[in-house]
Amino acid sequence: MAEALATITPVAGLGMITIRADLDRAGDALAEAAGLAIPDATGTVTDGSRTLAWMSSDELLLILPASDLSAALSDLTQALTGEHGLVADMSDARAVFDVTGPHAADVIAKLAPVDAAALPSGVLRRTRMAQTAAAFWRVDGGFRVIGFRSTADYLSLILTNAATPGSQLAPR
Repeated sequence: MAEALATITPVAGLGMITIRADLDRAGDALAEAAGLAIPDATGTVTDGSRTLAWMSSDELLLILPASDLSAALSDLTQALTGEHGLVADMSDARAVFDVTGPHAADVIAKLAPVDAAALPSGVLRRTRMAQTAAAFWRVDGGFRVIGFRSTADYLSLILTNAATPGSQLAPR
């Protein structure tokens, strides 16, 4: 029996915080509170178990261990004192999957209009995977995919189907 193109693994135990603010005005304070530099447009910055992802010109997503969530919410809220902004716990609103293995890029490419094999490390891509909104970036051995919790079963199914043994994309 042929092996799947990639392993699809749900990732639990993460906290996710959406940060909305004028990054030109509040970026330094937010970076200090998050413990990570503000990423460039479409970028991610990772240090250990924390990732800060650029979602739009005024939105960041901090992904961290769930055990660090409460302190991070407090620190980020304090960093925005006096600024117009929002810090919101989105942990329960998102589902996370790791897609790893020798053909992980093929799995992503089947579902999203992007050349996943050419996606540089440190770059976040917001797109659609089949019929659902998702974001993904490179991690060791593959990609991390985030989607809405309301479509988690669907996202898991399409990722698993795209990893069907023997279905890798033809060489270019």
